[in-house]
Amino acid sequence: MSLIIQSLPHWSRIPTRPPQLSQFQNSSRPKPLTQAGQVQCNALQIARRSANYHPSIWDPQYIESLTSPYGDECFGTRLEELKFEAKRLLEATIEPLSLLELVDSIQRLGVAYHFEDEIKEGLNGVYGVGAHTADDLYTAALQFRLLRRHGYGVAPDIFNKFLEKERTFKACTSLDAKGLLSLYEASHTMIHGEEVLEDAKEFSVKHLNCLMGNLQSNLREQVQHALEMPLHWRMPRLEAKHYMDVNGRSDERNMVLLELARLDFNFVQSKHQEELKEVSRWWRDLGLAKKLEFSRDRLVENYLWALGIAPEPKFSNCRKGLTKLISILTVIDDIYDVYGSLDELELFTEAVKRWDIEALETLPEYMKICYLALFNFVHEVSYDTLKDYGWNILPFLKEEWERLCMSYLAEAKWFGNGSKPALDEYLRNGWISVGGPVAMVHAYFLQGRPIKKDSINFLDHGSELIYWSSVATRLNDDLGTSKAEMKRGDVPKAVECRMIQTGGSHEDAREHIEGLVRDCWKEMNDECLKCSLPYSYVETVLNMVRTAQCIYQHGDGIGTSIGVTQDRVISLICEPVPSQWP
Repeated sequence: MSLIIQSLPHWSRIPTRPPQLSQFQNSSRPKPLTQAGQVQCNALQIARRSANYHPSIWDPQYIESLTSPYGDECFGTRLEELKFEAKRLLEATIEPLSLLELVDSIQRLGVAYHFEDEIKEGLNGVYGVGAHTADDLYTAALQFRLLRRHGYGVAPDIFNKFLEKERTFKACTSLDAKGLLSLYEASHTMIHGEEVLEDAKEFSVKHLNCLMGNLQSNLREQVQHALEMPLHWRMPRLEAKHYMDVNGRSDERNMVLLELARLDFNFVQSKHQEELKEVSRWWRDLGLAKKLEFSRDRLVENYLWALGIAPEPKFSNCRKGLTKLISILTVIDDIYDVYGSLDELELFTEAVKRWDIEALETLPEYMKICYLALFNFVHEVSYDTLKDYGWNILPFLKEEWERLCMSYLAEAKWFGNGSKPALDEYLRNGWISVGGPVAMVHAYFLQGRPIKKDSINFLDHGSELIYWSSVATRLNDDLGTSKAEMKRGDVPKAVECRMIQTGGSHEDAREHIEGLVRDCWKEMNDECLKCSLPYSYVETVLNMVRTAQCIYQHGDGIGTSIGVTQDRVISLICEPVPSQWP
């Protein structure tokens, strides 16, 4: 693959491969460490900036008070009974459309992780029959979407029978609201070059909007929900709760699945509450929030990030580890973005590069506790992995933190020098500074699967999937946060870089960045079809983007305006869904 994408109209001069450490080492190389006193780090001599972040809105006592009865043994027994009934239902469903609809419901309800083997066997059967047997648009699009989502190489020519000779969709399909909705959702699994799916998206959006006023209330609600954001882009746990509500009011056929989903949601929520209590105690004991009051104290919101990335019960250690990582990363980010002087930031970057406990003594006082927290966290993860799987992953983790801090330093220098990078230069650095690579590398090891040489190589040489997901996360972050960050004073973000580069309006720049997000999804969809990583890890990487789109959909859901995020925390972690089982 060439280093530059030249064929995409939206995406000029953005590298398709991750940059190596050497790219940072010339332009951002810190000064050699001497004695700490040779760098003027006296806080009284430095003009400190402030982002005026509000304190945490979550009272630790409230977190400790969270309780749920759904972890009790009696609910676990009923859950196993419902899983058995649902498994029998899957095994007994042979007719292709009925099976596809059942699999779709199971996935949307958030319980597919219980039936991975049965779903794979069922989709193998559907794929084996052939992808061109569906005679109606709804079935063809549903089949295409589900097969694509699970890595099957189904081609978009499945839709040829619905096209005119001019390669436009037949007029009769424009009145099929259910088929159009299914087509719209399927179109978001497209990869670059699939023009029929680009046309399908435009066609379905146009005619769904035309039909909206004549639809029954339930279907109209589904269409509105989809047009706001497609299913493929939505945070799974939040979507499951929404689908339970819609399904519970409209479909009485699969009451076993609905009861299973409700009980499972509440059972898993009880586990999430216990995890949140555990990491909340860790955060308070760590003391960073009290010692470094300029930084964001967002432990609960960071746990929401981790929950969005890896929601399944078996990934408890991953969620706790990611929450710790994001919390420490957020403090370091605020040091580079807001509080630290350039000399201090160079010292901190060099200390991370050295990865030596003795480097602690070269740092100003306020940085020492943060450096030690990072040092201890990384060694704890490395120790557990070596103990459980016999792999020394410390070099991988050290390299990712080094790259992250070097990217932070590059942005700090841009700000200090008043530099205004072009969009491509900004994104070459920004895909790392958003924290995606360091989070996804840690997530790979924290998920607790056996590690093999062939599966670890992608970390050593860089993964396209991690790259594109990190670019998409950066773009979504900037779409949500750039207004607040520009107001307080920060390096130009993607939207501003585009405006500076073209001289265009803010609206035009946002539209361009939104187009880049769509292009990233095409690249990620392509990588999902090509890579040999475990399906659960692929979903973890995609979930990072989905969670970013959820958190930044209505602004800065972490920093300054977190009302929507607060509602989502309450919905996903604090309040159980109504259960039909007493």
